[in-house]
Amino acid sequence: MRARLRDLGIEIGSYPTGPNNAITDVPDVLVGHSTLIYNKPRIARTGVTIILPRADSIWNNYAFAGYHAFNGNGEMTGLPWLQESGMLGSAIGLTNTFQVGVVRDALVSYVVERDYREGFWLPVVAETYDGWLNDINGFHVTKERVFEALAGAQSGPVQEGNVGGGTGMICHDFKGGIGTSSRVVEIERQKYTIGALVQTNYGDRQLFRVDGVPVGRILNHAHTAVPPWPDPFQSSSIIVIIATDAPLLPVQCKRLAQRATVGVSRVGSVGHNGSGDIFLAFATGNNLPAKAGLVHNLEMVPHSRMNPFFEATVEAVEEAILNALTAAETMTGYEDHTVYELPLDDLQAVMADYHQFLANHPENG
Repeated sequence: MRARLRDLGIEIGSYPTGPNNAITDVPDVLVGHSTLIYNKPRIARTGVTIILPRADSIWNNYAFAGYHAFNGNGEMTGLPWLQESGMLGSAIGLTNTFQVGVVRDALVSYVVERDYREGFWLPVVAETYDGWLNDINGFHVTKERVFEALAGAQSGPVQEGNVGGGTGMICHDFKGGIGTSSRVVEIERQKYTIGALVQTNYGDRQLFRVDGVPVGRILNHAHTAVPPWPDPFQSSSIIVIIATDAPLLPVQCKRLAQRATVGVSRVGSVGHNGSGDIFLAFATGNNLPAKAGLVHNLEMVPHSRMNPFFEATVEAVEEAILNALTAAETMTGYEDHTVYELPLDDLQAVMADYHQFLANHPENG
């Protein structure tokens, strides 16, 4: 991993981050990866990322959740029941397009082998397509790799860039992958955390923006920019997972998921036809035990107080995407395809020039 956006002196938004600036800043949210990089017997540049919403108790203590499809040319399993019930009852898996079924079945096996009988509902597994760098027909991800990611799931800092499900992904014609960020919202002395984790595999370089600055266009015209993309790859997607410890109801989780669209668009997405842009938000502020009584008391944030959560979600999603780009490294893979990393020195120079311009021309700020 190279750097995070804030390591470069670039800060997005106005809300403070959590201690790790990661989705794991939400209490009991864990993340694990299994990364597959090898050349024989077939070229692998892929993997799986697992998010555990309530550590290992999500299987019998559910979380309210909601989703939004900005553009639906992709897959996320378990959505019909999630929409029907408003509850998430499993880990969340992220992988490549051809391995959704393997990861989904592995999550079921994980529950069966541990004899969890109090709960567990349909697992949620999402994908983006890594077939430009990964020999996707090799079906490299196995049940054992999913279990490896589950066993390694932890709190604290999260690996970003070329790891897990993001290993072979591309973003705005640069190397992409996994990224994460978080924000802390304080309302009437009560603090809540909003975290986002993304698997980025979408976008044109010409549309790429950082904090409103058209970095992609500038780099395309700069002599120091990495080589222009010779043959744009049309299939592209982004998966966004949002977590919060606030007591939100399913409809409010859906509202958070919808706001991910704004964060993605700030970086330069327009929801292209071939893009699977699917966003899911879950909230752990209410306990939903599988063996609940007949009547169960809940808490909620009033809809009229949701604006800070919307703003924080947008900021976290935007920065998570940028962290994926700054962390990812140049990769060569299937059929000798090479995808270049975002040049960090050039990014810093572009942002510095922009801020110097604003300082000299405050009327344009």
